[in-house]
Amino acid sequence: MNTLGKLVLSSFATLIAISGISAITGIAYAEDATDDHVNVWAVIEEEWNAVQKSDKKWAERLLADNFMGWGKTSPAPRSKSSTDMWYRFNMNQSQAVAHELYPLSIVVEGDVAVAHYLYTVAVKHKDGEVKTSNGRYTDVLVRTDNGWKFLAWHGGND
Repeated sequence: MNTLGKLVLSSFATLIAISGISAITGIAYAEDATDDHVNVWAVIEEEWNAVQKSDKKWAERLLADNFMGWGKTSPAPRSKSSTDMWYRFNMNQSQAVAHELYPLSIVVEGDVAVAHYLYTVAVKHKDGEVKTSNGRYTDVLVRTDNGWKFLAWHGGND
């Protein structure tokens, strides 16, 4: 084989090797992104389950210290402490008895995730009446040393 043929063959082998490494790296990145999506969704589900179980410590565990969320029934965005205070107040007024979440999309960019989803929730009020409602949320989560935490959210009943 002449020198030109060896150079072409060598260049082709190098291109194949680079393509293979890129494909493996791409697969690893895709797996990491999938893991992130799964982990983000698990935190969202954990929050809804904790509220339904009347877990008084969910806000401390799942909200970032600088959290600021704005539910549709709130007059303004609420901090972590305000969200916790109103949750505790509302626990005495009503209790979520069932819910279902319908994920629409999750975007992860570095250490930030944005999740859009729909929900149905059944709430039992102090007087015994159960009301079911549907709505939507957009949650923003941030990766911390202790896993994903809510940084912000917006949504509520339709």
